Amino acid sequence: LMPTGGGKSICYQIPALELEGTAIVISPLIALMKDQVDALRINGISAAYFNSTLDNAEKAAVFSQLQSGELQLLYLSPERLMSDQEYFLNILKDEKISLFAIDEAHCISQWGHDFRPAYRHISAHITEQKPQIFAFTATATPEVQADIKESLGITEAETYKGDLIRTNLAYVVRKTEDKLSATRNILDKVSG
Repeated sequence: LMPTGGGKSICYQIPALELEGTAIVISPLIALMKDQVDALRINGISAAYFNSTLDNAEKAAVFSQLQSGELQLLYLSPERLMSDQEYFLNILKDEKISLFAIDEAHCISQWGHDFRPAYRHISAHITEQKPQIFAFTATATPEVQADIKESLGITEAETYKGDLIRTNLAYVVRKTEDKLSATRNILDKVSG
């Protein structure tokens, strides 16, 4: 449990590089997957994503990389995992999976602010190999934390919390009749 921009990704990326096999990263955001995979590739790390933006040839290439053991990290959306359930279950049980990392884990919880039903089925895809399981979020009440652990079958897992106070953010509410003028005044003060 760490704030946005607090370094959650590195908490599963480094273990993924150190452990044998492929790390499966479940992420709800296609743009975030692409950004992370692009950054990893720039740094010489073998990573891919499998989501709705890929055509059939690209999907086949990702599966080929996975089956050949080339990938260190594979990013999936929970919906993609569900839509290709049988195919993924067959592949994942035959591959060496080093860890499962669930990003934006609050989406698992029915009590979370961004509940996505496909997240509730992730635990069914965690292979018989019993890889390590990591769950990350910036927003989780104690109820959401407990629900995440229960859903993933990791009720005994440790919870680590970073400082959620963000000194670089400020919220200000101003009442105004002329919103356009007020917005221009604010932008003039922070120009550049």
